Formats: sequence, C-alpha cells, structure tokens
Amino acid sequence: MSEQWLDEIKWTDDGLVPVIAQDHQTGEILMFAWMNREALALTVQENRAIYWSRSRNKLWRKGEESGHVQQLKDIRLDCDNDVVLLKVEQIGAIACHTGRRSCFYQQLQDGKWTAVEPVIKDPKDIYK
Repeated sequence: MSEQWLDEIKWTDDGLVPVIAQDHQTGEILMFAWMNREALALTVQENRAIYWSRSRNKLWRKGEESGHVQQLKDIRLDCDNDVVLLKVEQIGAIACHTGRRSCFYQQLQDGKWTAVEPVIKDPKDIYK
C-alpha cells in the first residue's frame, strides 16, 4: 500500500500527531496519545494501536507489557488533518495505566478533580 496518505497529515514541528482512542462499540473515549509517521504506518499495517512514547522516545505497542491491546477497527482523520481518531476494540477492558477502563476518569466537582471511575486492576498486578 502506498503511504501517500501519511503525507496528508499535518504533523507537529516535532513530527507527531495527536491521537484519540475510542471504543468502537460504545463511543467511549479511552485515551489520548501521540504517533509519529512510523507508529501510524505500523498501526495500519499491524491492525493494532502503536503509539510514540515521548517520555521513552520510542515506539510503544499498546498492551506490549500489560496485555491490554487495542485492535484497530477504524481510523479517521479530522477536518483539519491534524488529529487522528482510532476506533478500537480494547482487549482486557483496561486502557489506562492506572488500571481503569479510560484515562478520562477524573471529573471536576466543586472546584477539584475527583476520580469517578473505579480501578479494575491494580497497576502493580499489571506491570511487572
């Protein structure tokens, strides 16, 4: 497959694009991450979410350590060509490194952030 489609993306100055992962059935937003050109190409090629870890400065295959893989079901690009949406099947029901379903588990309540989603599995039991 030609990778010309990658040229249509408006990459940041450091060669990244923001990515939102969404449950393909429920529409729930699971997480936000970054991809570089290689990560996005590999995501399509391998049919699973592969991100760019800015803190580790390397490719990060979602679930490589935890087993919580995101199988790609659909991929979309926003109207400005600068945000990618992955519609995924979240294997193992956990997308967040905190052991929760979604990374967006904090809600603003009375001027402070409150965790409103339960921990499904203790991160100590997920990451060795």
